[in-house]
Amino acid sequence: MNRGILYGIGAYALWGLLPIYWKALQGVPATEILANRMVWSLAFVLLVLAIKKDWGWIRPSLHSQRILVTYFITACILAVNWFVYIWGVNHNFIVETSLGYFINPLVSVLLGVVFLHEKLRWGQLGAVAIAVLGVVYLTYGYGAVPWIALTLAFTFATYGLLRKTGSLDSSQGLTMETAVLFLPAFTYLLVLQNQGRSAFAQGDPKTTLLLIGAGLATGIPLLLFGAAARRITLTNLGLLQYIAPTLQFILGVFVYGEAFSYTRLIGFSIIWFALAVYTMEGLLHNRRQNRQTVHLNESGSI
Repeated sequence: MNRGILYGIGAYALWGLLPIYWKALQGVPATEILANRMVWSLAFVLLVLAIKKDWGWIRPSLHSQRILVTYFITACILAVNWFVYIWGVNHNFIVETSLGYFINPLVSVLLGVVFLHEKLRWGQLGAVAIAVLGVVYLTYGYGAVPWIALTLAFTFATYGLLRKTGSLDSSQGLTMETAVLFLPAFTYLLVLQNQGRSAFAQGDPKTTLLLIGAGLATGIPLLLFGAAARRITLTNLGLLQYIAPTLQFILGVFVYGEAFSYTRLIGFSIIWFALAVYTMEGLLHNRRQNRQTVHLNESGSI
């Protein structure tokens, strides 16, 4: 099997199994987990940069207002996404967090239309419309907007949109983002330490090690994703991305016993159908483009 495919499967599988990690820290407040994740993620990416001796980008980046503003915004969006995800997992909303990452590709398509003026193909339009129906149905059935799912979908899609326009690679970008988040996160952890309310080093050693390991849990799948993105097509990456929410869904329903009612089944099925339409439309569109490219090449060689 293509090594890039294996890297991609590894990245999305680790993201899909991440609820197990946060569940192991369920007794720790989400804000403290988030702060530790910010601090130890910076330590991890700095170690990666030291191994790669990849420091040359830092000085030009610090002198670029555009880069600084872009990555300050992405850092703030990432913080919101991380917090809502950790909070959702540890308050027994894993199924709803999976919904957020199921609909994320469709939200990304909408943002591309709004901000990048990309044209929406009929198949994409149909998929988005069906997904909206699914969300409306879930909202009506439960009498409440699935805010966790929508927050995760829109923050991650917005994050991806801004990172798409950025000039730094994945590890460099995460370094900038965690550097922005480091000072408030570290200050918050110091306050907790001084007040004797910190789970880090004041609780059991297992919890301390898990909080330190939050940097590894963040950085390793990101590195695998970066390696996959350099080796395989965006189409293949797009297909692999459903591994993560599928694993999250399985964990929520079959491992942690979250409720999955008939109403939720219908709502999810509508959204899964929308994703099937979106995926098939994308595959057919790419196949047509490839055929046109081959035809043009053959015509040009005559």
